[in-house]
Amino acid sequence: MNIIKKAQTFLRLNFKTKLLFIEAFFHLGKARYLKSLSFSKVAPTLGEQMKESSYDLNAANKETLANISRAINIMSRYTIWESQCLVKAIAGMKMLEKRKIDSTLYLGTAKDENGGLIAHAWLRSGPFYITGFEVMDRFTVVSKFSKKNNSGKLKEQESG
Repeated sequence: MNIIKKAQTFLRLNFKTKLLFIEAFFHLGKARYLKSLSFSKVAPTLGEQMKESSYDLNAANKETLANISRAINIMSRYTIWESQCLVKAIAGMKMLEKRKIDSTLYLGTAKDENGGLIAHAWLRSGPFYITGFEVMDRFTVVSKFSKKNNSGKLKEQESG
């Protein structure tokens, strides 16, 4: 699909969807910048370390979560910068934070087929996974960050 057809497709979207896609693009760029910084400087902005947000369902957020997930995953394909798992998870967390929706960002590691260490990040809100859910089961959680935005209580989890 050439750029003109992509632009025509974008222009046919409703206004609310266009704004969400633009917001996702902006947050993906900001998250990519954050990824270029030292993680020790970025980590405090991600929420409370080694805690999780609630798994309770807030039905009122279901459509918003689905729309944010879709926007992040679609727009990540159109950035000129790398927008993989960590960038998408941070961008999604920031979009949820704006809407005062709790979330947890997970960082995990695993071994690849050659025995090398690989890492992955994913984002959850309530019982729904927003980004990175496709392969999260292959990874062992090594850290997590809970962002409480006044929509639920945090529950402390043991690290380990």
